[in-house]
Amino acid sequence: MNDDERQALELRLAALKVEHRDLDDVIAQLPVQGRYVDQMQLTRLKKRKLALKDAIAKIEDQLIPNIIA
Repeated sequence: MNDDERQALELRLAALKVEHRDLDDVIAQLPVQGRYVDQMQLTRLKKRKLALKDAIAKIEDQLIPNIIA
């Protein structure tokens, strides 16, 4: 992996982490607002959050070398 590819992955990773954090905040705020929570919307947000978590883990695995000690 060259430096440009690594930098692109690091930028993508940062963007995914921001989106994941933002979704976490949105999910946490839905029930607090005291209004009806659309369960379908909540389920979609949680699925997106899980997909982001998987994408983050995949990129982190690419960035961190697998060194057998």
